[in-house]
Amino acid sequence: MTAAPSFTLGIEEEYLLVDRQSRDLVDNPPEDMIEQVKARIEADVMPEFLRSQIEVATKPVRTVAEAGAELRALRRAVAEVAAGHGLAPIAASTHPFARWQAQKHTARDRYETLARDMQTVARRLVICGMHVHVGIEDENLRIDLLNQVSYFLPHLLALSTSSPFWGGEDSGLMSYRVSVFDEVPRTGLPEHFASWGEYKRHVDVLVAAGLIEDGTKLWWDARPSSRFPTLEMRITDICTKLEHGLSIAALYVCLLRMLWRLRGMNQRWRVYANMLVNENRWRAQRYGLDEGLVDFGKGQIVPYADLLEEIIALVREDADALGCRAEVEATRAILAEGTSAHRQRQAFAAATAAGAARADALKAVVDGLIAETIA
Repeated sequence: MTAAPSFTLGIEEEYLLVDRQSRDLVDNPPEDMIEQVKARIEADVMPEFLRSQIEVATKPVRTVAEAGAELRALRRAVAEVAAGHGLAPIAASTHPFARWQAQKHTARDRYETLARDMQTVARRLVICGMHVHVGIEDENLRIDLLNQVSYFLPHLLALSTSSPFWGGEDSGLMSYRVSVFDEVPRTGLPEHFASWGEYKRHVDVLVAAGLIEDGTKLWWDARPSSRFPTLEMRITDICTKLEHGLSIAALYVCLLRMLWRLRGMNQRWRVYANMLVNENRWRAQRYGLDEGLVDFGKGQIVPYADLLEEIIALVREDADALGCRAEVEATRAILAEGTSAHRQRQAFAAATAAGAARADALKAVVDGLIAETIA
């Protein structure tokens, strides 16, 4: 029997940088801004594809609480440095009114290649997300858990939505980010593989054909990391409220531990075809928490609140073992408060009702995002 996974945790967050006066994205932030953040805090702070983005990452930690403490310090450091330049970070997966055509990509070899190969598809990537790495050291176990946890990815997306607006219009979706990212090749739900060897053989075919350099160019909703012995969840929007993001991360690591625990009892979660799970993925993208997801065991749409209670019960033992029961149960607060997408629409509606012009109402949405991001 393989050794128990470490279930260490690492969280990556991507932010958009806005000008405090115009509230628009800044297309040319100071070149040394990332170094200024690093001078304030010893952590991973990195450029992203677009110059208007900044990415931060925690170290591998043992608990969700440790990850939360690091992310609070990182958000604070980014906000303080940005403020010195008249800027602010927003933790939202799209900007309410920015034009993607005005954005400039970062001058790095990897990003130059991406821009050249994907053209407009890449230039439209004015989107941010949250990625959660969980330490699963055994390679075959990593693949087995990947196959099973895919079922729950739409449930996580629904809790995270923060991208209802695009180009100054309400998209009608709770997560328009997913639509933008789906234009990129090798995205969406992960394939099913029988073993690590089978997964590796498929990656090697793409590498040998010169299509990709390595597995980092597989941008699935969840994937085995090519850099770390982790299973990386990538489907979620970034949460404007940090506490919401931490609750989702806690739920993800607990789901993996639950599936591992079932495996030790010769049980497993049923693996459904992607054509079925994709229906829930679309419902989460379109409606978020509001219209329920399909319970494929029952063969019917079930209110999200009922599904969440079932999941919390499923992972209660695992949440206790990992010391994150409070964070897992705080997912109920997301249902009560709504996601960032709900609050962005509410802010727009309130400003419009108060007589604001459309452009000013969209700026009010940005103001709310700034306040929540650095609260």
